[in-house]
Amino acid sequence: MAELKKDSYEEDFNYPRFTEAMVKTHTILIPSMLPIHMALFESLLCQTGYKVEIMKNEGPDVVTEGLKYVHNDTCYPALLVIGQFIDNLNHRNDLDKVVLLITQTGGGCRASNYLHLLRKALKKAGYGYIPVVSLNTSNLEKDSGFKITLPLILNLSSAITYADELMYLRNKCQTYEINKGETKKLTDYWIKKISDQYAKGKGRKYKDIKKNIREMVKDFDNIPLDLSHKKPKVGIVGEIYIKYASLGNNHLEDFLVGQDAEVNVPGLYGFLLYSVYNTIYDYEIYGKNKKSAFFAKLILWFFRRREKIMIESMKNSKFTPMNYFSHTKDLSEGVLHHGTKMGEGWLLTAEMMELTEEGYENIICAQPFGCLPNHICGKGVMKKIKSIHKNANIVAIDYDPSATKVNQENRIKLMLAIARERIKDDEKAEL
Repeated sequence: MAELKKDSYEEDFNYPRFTEAMVKTHTILIPSMLPIHMALFESLLCQTGYKVEIMKNEGPDVVTEGLKYVHNDTCYPALLVIGQFIDNLNHRNDLDKVVLLITQTGGGCRASNYLHLLRKALKKAGYGYIPVVSLNTSNLEKDSGFKITLPLILNLSSAITYADELMYLRNKCQTYEINKGETKKLTDYWIKKISDQYAKGKGRKYKDIKKNIREMVKDFDNIPLDLSHKKPKVGIVGEIYIKYASLGNNHLEDFLVGQDAEVNVPGLYGFLLYSVYNTIYDYEIYGKNKKSAFFAKLILWFFRRREKIMIESMKNSKFTPMNYFSHTKDLSEGVLHHGTKMGEGWLLTAEMMELTEEGYENIICAQPFGCLPNHICGKGVMKKIKSIHKNANIVAIDYDPSATKVNQENRIKLMLAIARERIKDDEKAEL
């Protein structure tokens, strides 16, 4: 028995490594999640010296491969990400020149175990020789050729700033555009423009970001919009992967736009700021590392400067800017304590409160079936939110391999029907 334990222990640490020598020869495969963000990340990482490919393979084979190598009780995002990796590998001819990259939160969520689930699945599928890179800020693995450096973090923050702004502006325009397809064309133009700047070593400094964001807003401000009719305004919240990834939520944003609704998806900066605040709360509430809290406050200052660029850029435009996250954070008070930080924790509650306050009273809470943190901080607070915002029209949609797209869309259509009825009632009351 002791010998078996020793072999199992050694196996956990004898996995193939991504070394610095592989940086120039191997392609890093990254799961898709946020299309605009990932496109800019890809450009930035390639300019940094890495060979990067954002996977775009979707379809039933991804789910099938996930179910084949991951237990069906495992978190749905893990099943999809691992399924996407293996499905991609099944169709490649350069298996000896690829590396897989997966993110880890380092917290109590099952996302911290994705790395080990992936390595186990790769071994079962016959790809155990392929290295896996852990992208984390929790020092979970330190032996990778993929180095998380301060310059890389600063560069990635510029991409998040651009992408959050682009996503926000796109969602403000695409449902109301008079010339169909103009919003997408302009979004693609700006992705290419920023990517070209990255390729030349530009676009990452504070002054560059400020200049580009202002020009971006001006361009979107010139898109002709038809605002003569009120349309349902829908916010999307939930577990971070299912909230953003079209593979995980069955192209939810596209479906809502197709239903003639305006969509609002809170940006990625919200999740980053939530994570930073949690480090501060770890000290203030739980008495943990004071030094970490100090550095978190420095990071908070840095993120706030980027947040300020996005918000102030819209002041003289037709767009209503997003709120500062400090305001969003405070909205959860009285509903859910800031000590509740497992998974999306109090952020999920705060974003629902913010959306209802901003007029996006129709909210879809997208969550993997069986995701305990999201069921508690999502479903668990809906009644309280509705008691505060009487018009809140919130629906929780579960996503897993057994959930059918038809049933999900029918529930969303019911929510939209209620939203349209309220618009009619409001219009009658104005007459």
